Amino acid sequence: MALKKPPTAVTTEHSGRQHERDAAGLLKQLTDSNAEVRRWAARDLADCPGCSEALVEHLKTEADTSVREVILTSLVLLGDNTAVYGLVACMRSEDAALRNEAIEAMKQLPDAVSPIMRGLLADEDSDMRIFAVNILESLKHPSVEQWLSDVIEHDDHVNVCATAVDLLGEVGSRTALEPLLRLKTRFDKEPYIQFAADLAIKRILEG
Repeated sequence: MALKKPPTAVTTEHSGRQHERDAAGLLKQLTDSNAEVRRWAARDLADCPGCSEALVEHLKTEADTSVREVILTSLVLLGDNTAVYGLVACMRSEDAALRNEAIEAMKQLPDAVSPIMRGLLADEDSDMRIFAVNILESLKHPSVEQWLSDVIEHDDHVNVCATAVDLLGEVGSRTALEPLLRLKTRFDKEPYIQFAADLAIKRILEG
């Protein structure tokens, strides 16, 4: 008697991908009640330029964590301006999880994010400026140190500068020493700034 082959991963994949895989069909599947269908649709939309806006909009309402993760991955793979500005909009959300997801995604897009970084660091909302510094934590871009130095030279918000100086202590070079000393002068009544700047200076000199 012939043995039957057990179901394979292909079978499982097919069960969630029974619909059309063109952009229109995939966008329709993003609203399917089955999370597996939505997950496969979100993954396949990474190959569909022009779908970033729809992915961002769906990200704002998607309840399933695994689907959200795939949407974010697809947005990073698409990496166009629409994806980046959509993620910036998510950073302004009241939903803390969505904000953090957007920040983590933007860390993976140095070339797409770098043209707007100065704008983010000058945003009128101090929280947005802090989020922008958080992006710099893992953003592999040659201007990271300069951006951080500009923040501690010009930003008047103590929490923004505190976030920047903490990171500058990790990534800064001796070029950052003068800006750090000037920061101590600007915030001479702020104990944490004095402590953090001294620590950053110590790390740079020892590094």
